[in-house]
Amino acid sequence: MRRFWIHVVLPLAFAAVPVLAALLLFAAIPADARKEYMNRVVESPIDWIILGLGFTLFAAQIVFAWRAMRWREMQSDFDHRADRWVNHLSQGAEWFPLLGLIGTVVAILQTFGSITPGSRPEPSDIIRKYAPAITATGGGLYMAFINILPVWVVGMGRDLIRALGGYAPPPENAGDNA
Repeated sequence: MRRFWIHVVLPLAFAAVPVLAALLLFAAIPADARKEYMNRVVESPIDWIILGLGFTLFAAQIVFAWRAMRWREMQSDFDHRADRWVNHLSQGAEWFPLLGLIGTVVAILQTFGSITPGSRPEPSDIIRKYAPAITATGGGLYMAFINILPVWVVGMGRDLIRALGGYAPPPENAGDNA
């Protein structure tokens, strides 16, 4: 039974942590803000790019994180073949705030470009036109956050699996591969 927990249940449970954290963060956003975001994202190609790339990288990382936390009995260690991929994909999290910033700048330029010189636009018009800039920023930050979680979970999950399984910790000079 202990073997089943170490080889199957714990890796699956730890791989689910980033997914649950992403869902929890999304659910924690106030309902009206979440609804407004979803309405605006439909009309924003930069948000499609951010969300599409972000969820693709996230899904791949979850698969590789699960593989990285599987204990291999024959080698008395974890499956380190997935480590490089988890690390490389998590570095993609750095792109998302930049993509969000590009979307923000473009939307700001679009907002001010739509105002006729010499006119006195209503504040409500400016706010309505400026709102898409905020969706790109929010989407980029959300994708960055969820895409840094899997690599952290691999390190923590491995340490907990080792501790709960009664295995020796890795040597100090081996470094952290995850």
